[in-house]
Amino acid sequence: MRDKIVGGFLLLLTACSGRDPKFQQYYVQGEKLYQQHCSNCHQKNGMGLGRVYPPLAQSDYMQNNFDRVICLMRHGMQGEMVVNGVTYNQAMPGIPTLTELELAELATYIYNTGEHARGPVRLEDVARSLKTCP
Repeated sequence: MRDKIVGGFLLLLTACSGRDPKFQQYYVQGEKLYQQHCSNCHQKNGMGLGRVYPPLAQSDYMQNNFDRVICLMRHGMQGEMVVNGVTYNQAMPGIPTLTELELAELATYIYNTGEHARGPVRLEDVARSLKTCP
């Protein structure tokens, strides 16, 4: 049993060490930001809260609306949103104090957790997305 745990741990270390250090930094910082600002509503596992708050994990909305998701993180939203065929109508407060770097870190985390595998979200991606915000 101990060999399996140690072997699994080594496998995990090997897998993580192959990642880009900047990606790792963004991911770790993004996880902290997620826990601080997002997990209360979207839950630690990203599965949302029933029909009140939508999931981020396994979310068609996230997959199809990258620019909009960045805008939502900064500016929030009011009104209906359809995620995975379910309509949600709970206000989402934005976090206008987040810097572009923090938005990139947070986006790197949510877009690379669960089934998402986007890779690192660059500052340029965030800046471009913020220009599209209404």
